[in-house]
Parts: sequence; structure tokens; C-alpha cells
Amino acid sequence: MTSPDVRKQYTATIGIECHVQLKTKTKLFSGADNDAREAAPNTLVNHIDFGLPGGLPVLNEKAVELASRAAFALNSHPQSFSKFDRKHYFYPDLPMGYQITQYDEPIVLGGYVDITVDGEKKRIGITRAHLEADAGKSTHPAGGDYSLVDLNRAGTPLLEIVSEPDMHSAAEAKAYAHELYLRMRYADVSYANLYYGNMRFDVNVSVSKTNELGTRTETKNLNSFKSVEKTVEYEINRQIELLEKGETIVQETRGWDDTKQRTFSQRTKEDAHDYRYMPDPDLPPIVLDDAYIENIKASMPILPDSYRQTLTDIGLDALVIEDIVAVPETAQMVRQVYEAAGVSHAKRVAFWLMVPQTEADAETQMSTQEFDTPSRIAGLIKLSEMVEANKLSSTAAKEVLADMLKSGENPEAIAEKKNLLQVSDEGAIAEIVVKVLADNAKAAEDVKNGEMKAIGFLVGQVMKESHGQANPGLATKLIKRQLGI
Repeated sequence: MTSPDVRKQYTATIGIECHVQLKTKTKLFSGADNDAREAAPNTLVNHIDFGLPGGLPVLNEKAVELASRAAFALNSHPQSFSKFDRKHYFYPDLPMGYQITQYDEPIVLGGYVDITVDGEKKRIGITRAHLEADAGKSTHPAGGDYSLVDLNRAGTPLLEIVSEPDMHSAAEAKAYAHELYLRMRYADVSYANLYYGNMRFDVNVSVSKTNELGTRTETKNLNSFKSVEKTVEYEINRQIELLEKGETIVQETRGWDDTKQRTFSQRTKEDAHDYRYMPDPDLPPIVLDDAYIENIKASMPILPDSYRQTLTDIGLDALVIEDIVAVPETAQMVRQVYEAAGVSHAKRVAFWLMVPQTEADAETQMSTQEFDTPSRIAGLIKLSEMVEANKLSSTAAKEVLADMLKSGENPEAIAEKKNLLQVSDEGAIAEIVVKVLADNAKAAEDVKNGEMKAIGFLVGQVMKESHGQANPGLATKLIKRQLGI
């Protein structure tokens, strides 16, 4: 491990290429199904994906729309003119012998993503984002002397987002990867399920003691935020150790071994000229007019920064805000409650629905309830009003909420059915208080003598006698009144 003193002498520079699988029904240039999550190998493939002669690719219009939407999510805009190229390389999982991609005229140029690390905001530039068809998938069975190829993924529409080399730490790289994930989800561009490879990250790392960038390595196909972070940490230390020994860094492609928590060499890194790019003669350019671009812009969903501002206005702290923003459905619901009923109800609903997010939650992206129907929003507001009016305790409200989100039933009906409604009838509670004080004379005397901790015991007895339905605030008030304090 590199010592902190030696580490400080070097500046690390990180750039990330992120491959985002677009949520289209069919592939980028063929009519084959694009959802390969549970499909048997080589069952979602047609003649285009196999690279059979005589078939011509036809561009999926929906992929262009989603790429255009992603452009605005990246604080950029789609280019009015872009074109497809052939990138030549020879792998078993690339049946055509070339990949259809965009080289010198991509659909997105420029943009940025803001991240926050240790309370400080930083802007990461976007160089470009381009459309391309994914390759297939090679697997290498443990202990076997053979490889298997699955072409289900071949032809899947990808948007490759290339960052500027603006990151200088593992924490910044992880924050950038997570923010891209959120933006692609909120823009409804991708399912962004990391477990299924809907987003994959290629991480470029170099270190240098001078203003001149060092030789970089590229670690490919990372599918978790943690692996992005750990890859950067490992590569920074590995490269510094080599340089400190007087050795040189090899420009190469590396892989990440999650079990050993280290990178390993795969092959020397190709340069652009090695791919022999050429314009694809089978595909016309993409030409977008101003009306198309403006229509995409006008239809953009609300993005994370807008939700963060709303949640800040509600009065939530930064950590709570990030937990809420991590689940788009929750953020949408809290915002709708805020717009319909104001701060206090939105804040209460936010805390009810906030579930601290782990990295595993993001990577598997479990499906959530459809919260944002008008009846659900009305039900949440009604539930909050019941708590505010002391008709329900906070604990009882959470129990009602769980049932309400499953059944969609009215919260009042659920509370009544479960006997959870609080009694705020002063006369009825006063009778219970008289009985409790008579049965617990010692505790009552302790309260009279200033031992206020004992009042909690008495309130508990009132709640017990009322089967949990007494309003605890009113019970406390009546106990004090009866004891003359």
C-alpha cells in the first residue's frame, strides 16, 4: 500500500465511459426483443444480429428519442446532424466483425454533471455521448478449456457517455457514476439496473507528479458503484508503486476481480486508428429538426436537482434528501404532496416513506409501488391530516400506511377497522385517568413530588386501559390537571 506521504506527491486523473442500455422494446437495428434479462442464451437474435449477409439494418426511432432525452439530462442537447460508423475489431461475440457506432459526429456533444463530495460541489464535464449497438457476451466456465458466446445482447441499443478527465479521487468517481445512474432513471432513458448490466462503466486512471497526464489504463465492464470506487483506489496505488520502483505504466485494458479486489491485465489498449473507422454505408445520417428537439425538451421529466431543491425547501437535511432522491417514485410522491398540501404534510410523508438506500438497492433496483396516482396522494394527505388532528399516533399511522399502499383503501377505513383511531374525548379519557391514578398511588405521589419521569408510566397505563386509543398528549394534560401540577 502506498504511504500517504508518497500518495500526496501524485495527482490522479480519472475519466469514465458509461454504457447505458436504452429501454426500447426492440434492438437498435433489428426487430429482435431487447429484454434479455431472463432469456435463454441465443434466443433473442435475428439475421441482423447474427451478421448474416443480405440483411440491412433499420434504425430504431425510439432509441434516437431516448438518446435525445439523455442529452438534456446531461445539460446538453441533441445534435441536429449525427451519423453512424463501423468500428472494426474481431471478437467471437461480434459476428459482423465490426460494431455500428458513432465516431466523429455523435448525437450528443458537451454537457456536464454536478456531484457533491464531502459537502463540496464539483462539475464533471461531458465530452460526448454516442449511440452504438452492443456486442454479445462471452463467458468462460470455471475449470473449462472453452468459451461460450451468447448473442442475446448483440444489437442492444447503447448510449455511451464519455466524461472529461475531471475526477481526481475514488470518491468523485463513485459520486459521478451514481449521479449518472439517477439522471438516466429520472429521464426515463434506461431501467438502469446494474445487476442486469443496463449500465456498465469503463474507468480510465492515470497518475502524475507534473501537470502532464500520465499513461492511463482502462478497466472495463464495472457494474457497481463500489467496484468503480475500488478500481480507482487500486489503480492509483498500483501505478504509484510501479513509478516509485522506476518502472513504467503500460497503456492497457484491465479487468476487475471482485473476489480478490484487484485489477488484472487483459490486453494492450488499442488506439482509434487500430479500429479502422469508416462511415457505415448502410445507414443514413440522423437529421433532427428544431421542432423535434424542442418537443423533446418540452416533454422532459423533472430531474434530480429539481427534486433536491423541493426537498430542501421542505426543510430536509442533505442525507435524508439523497435517500429520498435515490427512489424516483418516492421523490415524485413527496413533491406532489408538497404541491397539494404544503410543507408540514410533505415533511411527514417524506419521513414515512424514506428508506435509507444501500448500494445493493440501486444495483438491483427493486420495483416499487405506484405511489403517484391521485387517489394515493389524496390518501397520504388524509393520513397526515389525521396525525395532525391527533386522530392517529405516529406509530399507528405507519401501520395504516403499510396497508394503504398495498390495498389503496381509505386510511380512515383502515384505521377504524384496525381499532387504531385515538380517543380525544376529554370526558372519556378523564374517567380512565381517575382510575389509573387510584390504582397507581405511589407513581402519582412521585409525580406530585417533581419526579416527572413517573408521568410516562402513568400515561402508559392510560394507553393500556384505553387499548392504545387514548390521545397521549391529552392523557398527559389530564394527569397533570388531576394532580394539580
